[in-house]
Order: sequence, then structure tokens, then C-alpha cells
Amino acid sequence: MPSKSSKLQDSEIAAFEAQRDIGAEILQSILDMKAGKGKVVVSAAAQAREATGLSQSQFAQLLGVSVRTLQGWEQGRKQPSGAARTLLAIARTNPKAVLAVSVP
Repeated sequence: MPSKSSKLQDSEIAAFEAQRDIGAEILQSILDMKAGKGKVVVSAAAQAREATGLSQSQFAQLLGVSVRTLQGWEQGRKQPSGAARTLLAIARTNPKAVLAVSVP
């Protein structure tokens, strides 16, 4: 397989895909997970929410964002803005400070 820095030609991709055994790859992944070789990656947004003990809807309301936006951050589909990242960092390190804020 060529290095990641070079672009693959369609024929190279097709040749690689033709020799793959997807079933074996999936099975190996399952065995690795059962053996504890996998790791769970938790987003900063999810860590911050968990630190506060709030539900997604409660935490989203506290931050002034929609539940859908918060879910996007937690699932890694979206990245929070600079101000939101800062607020999430505060919530992770000092959840009481965020919980003390009352939003009108």
C-alpha cells in the first residue's frame, strides 16, 4: 500500500479492496475489544457534561445551545466554537462554577 502522502489511483484502491476480507477484519476487531485492546474515546463535551451530572437537555440549556448541537459535539461530528470550548473546559475542571450560574 502506498504511503499516506501519495494519492491512490482508482485501480490501486480497487486492488486493495478486492483482497480485503471484511469479515475477518470485523471478527478481529471484536476479539481485540473483548481482550481489552480497544479504548473508548470520550469527547471533551461529554466529559464536561458528565462532570456536572446533568442530562443532555439540561446541559444544553445551561450552555444556551440546542440538544442537537450538544450531541454533535459529544459524538465528534461538530466542534464547539472558541467560547464554547472555554466554557466546556471550565465545566470539566470546575463543574460547580458552571452549575452556580443561573441562566434567566
